[in-house]
Amino acid sequence: MSRNYKDTLNLPKTAFPMKADLATREPEMLKIWEETRLYEQIQKARSDRELFVLHDGPPFANGDVHMGTALNKILKDIVVKSKTMAGFRAPFVPGWDCHGLPIEYKVVKESKKLSPLEVRKRSEAFARKFVDIQREQFKRLGVFGDWENPYLTMNPAYEAEILCVFAVFVEKGLVYESKKPVFWSTGAQTALAEAEVEYQERKDTAVYVTFPIATGQLAGKASILVWTTTPWTLPANLAIAVHPKELYVVQEFEVAHASGLRPEEHNRDGYATLLLADSLVAQFCNATGFKPVGEPTQSFPGNKIEGISVQHPFLARTSIVLTADFVTMDTGTGAVHIAPGHGEDDYSLGNKNGLPILSPVDDHGRYTEEVGMSELVGKYVFDANTDIVRILRERGMLIAEQVYEHSYPYCWRSKTPIIFRAVEQFFIRIDDLRAKALQAITQVKWLPLWGENRIAGTVQSRPDWVISRQRSWGVPLPVFYSANGDALLNPAWIRKLADLVAKRGSNIWFELDDAQLARELGLPEETTHRNDTIDVWIDSGVSHQAVLAHHPDQRDPADMYLEATDQHRGWFQSSLLTSIALNNRAPYKTCVTHGFVVDLDGKKISKSGTYDKPMEASHFVGRHGADLVRLWASSIDYTDDVPFSEEMFTRLGDTYRRIRNTLRILLGNLFDYDLRQNLAPNESFTFVDRWILDRLQQVIADCRAAYDAYEFHKVYHTLNHFCAVDLSSLYIDITKDRMYCDAPDSPRRRATQAAMHKIFDALCRLLAPILVFTAEEALGYLDAGGSVHVKLFPEIDLKCRDSLASEQVDGLLKLRAVIGQAIERARQEKLIGNGLEAAVVLHCDERTIAGFSKEELEEFFILSDLQLRSAAEPSASISKTAHLRCARCWRHRPAVGKSALHPELCDRCQDVVLTYARAS
Repeated sequence: MSRNYKDTLNLPKTAFPMKADLATREPEMLKIWEETRLYEQIQKARSDRELFVLHDGPPFANGDVHMGTALNKILKDIVVKSKTMAGFRAPFVPGWDCHGLPIEYKVVKESKKLSPLEVRKRSEAFARKFVDIQREQFKRLGVFGDWENPYLTMNPAYEAEILCVFAVFVEKGLVYESKKPVFWSTGAQTALAEAEVEYQERKDTAVYVTFPIATGQLAGKASILVWTTTPWTLPANLAIAVHPKELYVVQEFEVAHASGLRPEEHNRDGYATLLLADSLVAQFCNATGFKPVGEPTQSFPGNKIEGISVQHPFLARTSIVLTADFVTMDTGTGAVHIAPGHGEDDYSLGNKNGLPILSPVDDHGRYTEEVGMSELVGKYVFDANTDIVRILRERGMLIAEQVYEHSYPYCWRSKTPIIFRAVEQFFIRIDDLRAKALQAITQVKWLPLWGENRIAGTVQSRPDWVISRQRSWGVPLPVFYSANGDALLNPAWIRKLADLVAKRGSNIWFELDDAQLARELGLPEETTHRNDTIDVWIDSGVSHQAVLAHHPDQRDPADMYLEATDQHRGWFQSSLLTSIALNNRAPYKTCVTHGFVVDLDGKKISKSGTYDKPMEASHFVGRHGADLVRLWASSIDYTDDVPFSEEMFTRLGDTYRRIRNTLRILLGNLFDYDLRQNLAPNESFTFVDRWILDRLQQVIADCRAAYDAYEFHKVYHTLNHFCAVDLSSLYIDITKDRMYCDAPDSPRRRATQAAMHKIFDALCRLLAPILVFTAEEALGYLDAGGSVHVKLFPEIDLKCRDSLASEQVDGLLKLRAVIGQAIERARQEKLIGNGLEAAVVLHCDERTIAGFSKEELEEFFILSDLQLRSAAEPSASISKTAHLRCARCWRHRPAVGKSALHPELCDRCQDVVLTYARAS
């Protein structure tokens, strides 16, 4: 009867579980890290090392952490952890953007008719609530940082720093007041910065309108034809712009039947004489059905009609014709409707020519008395488009109307369409900063490289920065007013206010009346103040001064800013411009940009309805564990849009289990290994050990280079391939026989354990910045010497580089594939059950197997019975081996059945069993 030799095998033993149960184990580890103050341990361990500062761009404290924010924080954490393990001191000071419309909008939506001070108090409570919530969610993601001492833009010391920076802007003459068009949110009743604007596709009414010529040679003979996509701005029309050099024609047209045009003095019945750009006549006819009659009666460049007047289509005033280079010939008529109170180009042209800035619209987007027609007063401008079209048709000035689909700006918070509206606001002069900013951009390292062109383009085209907000929740705009209402920008007064805010908080601005505040600051008695606040992009934009320049663990400029691609016109840019104003340089040395998280259809995840909880990171952490979310963040090339779906987590789960199982097998094989007693000298390694150690050195080099280049997806692919192919499919499989069946202290088993120990230790360290919990858990089963996160990355061991072993294995793997194909055919033909039952005759070039013993080759190919034959081309023939199977190692060996003592064993296994017997 066959004996059971299982007890004599060195089967793997480890308590490291295959089932990760991350949702349960990770919080337990977090608790230990907090109790042992791991972050402080790390900083202490690197106290004398070179400093690396990644400055945290502050998320808004206005909701749960969604997957986009989670991606951002995880990428930052991977950078910080990899820099720490590369030997840098890399403290991480997290921060939050606490002021602004997103928070105030939610507060006001819940409770109407609150006083500004009450809005501020509720907004602060709201912000602090979500700071605490997000802090715990970030910590749950395994992000390390000084969580007990974050920077908050609503802290009095930070607010005071904002005011001090503002005083410098005033001192340098960068701040001015003007009435000119700005992005205006009718839903939130405030001006908006460009970065607070998003674009949506929408359909609007576009109209072709006639302006009868009132002066000059063409007076009473023709009308200028204008095309506009914003009929509601026509009441504010004061001019028409034409290109000075483009060719314009006076052309008679046969009127289309559906036209709303009424015959004028200069028209024959059914015909109209219109002035428009020659190059756009055909396009106009295609759009309206009008047909040209004969040749143009006149043609001339646009500058020939500069200065003439035209009659407004429905108001009792005339408009002037001006020339402008911004007039294009791609759409419309080449004659542009100009309303200086409702457009940037319009304003510039009107200002240059002394036109008034007419903007007959209130904060809510409704027409005021200035609109000039009582029937329009109080109408919401977008609703009024139909009224304007009706009035044009009734007055006989409508050529045609059409539906026009285009991308239109919307308020990012109220989701209402934006209007361009002239209103008294305060601005920063960007022209004074632009050249230096563009120069500074060239001194920064941009990853990916296109980031440089993107931010340079946004800075190049940026208008002056509107910095005043008609909101309550923010840092007060430190402008005072004289008795006659003149704005007073006084740097000394602003600095006095900053000192007061540092002591008592910015609510003081809203709590004290004019007289009290004037006394507190030592201002003239008649001085007054208003309740406007500073644009929140100033808040976060001066963090380089408020945090980097003052925090003992930071420095200005930072080594890195890392944010999503929208920050080229947001935080990257606001930080750059404020730093140029203060320091004449960029606040960062490197800027890394990541894409948006999108669903499988490419739709931004925060706007997607594909998932039950598409925005909440806690949903996926609770279901899959933080390490799987982190693995996702590392697996993609974040410089492009980042795909995300539940299906991806299923696939990533397979990768994670493969990595975890590799760690578990290595741990199991090291159960009886003592690094101090069993350290194998290099010369005791077999060729397969030397090969895997050479591969390990390459993996270490590739991973460290990828971490250094912030190419984390390359780390992911390198480690995944190393675990799945080099280790699981090859090395662990090849050495399984020696690990299980050799005597525990056999030289080649101990050598393999020494190699596996090096591999396991290196894997845990290389995985640590990504699989922050799993690497810590795994290493804890082998090394009780502290957290993996305090350790350094493995160094490349030149003594383990062995190009010869790698060349040899490459040659043997080709032969292994030939043998494998032959065995599979034999197995399908029922000739054998598995490879160990095969008698293999391998025909190959002798140079490929030179230097290897038959036993080494049998181990590498995982065979029992191998015969070698010389041949130019490799091939293998298979028959069933005549040898009996060893009951312990399951190999078919010649010695099985030859021993009287253990006839079921091969000679190697008998020696091991006898050793066990003597030991017992």
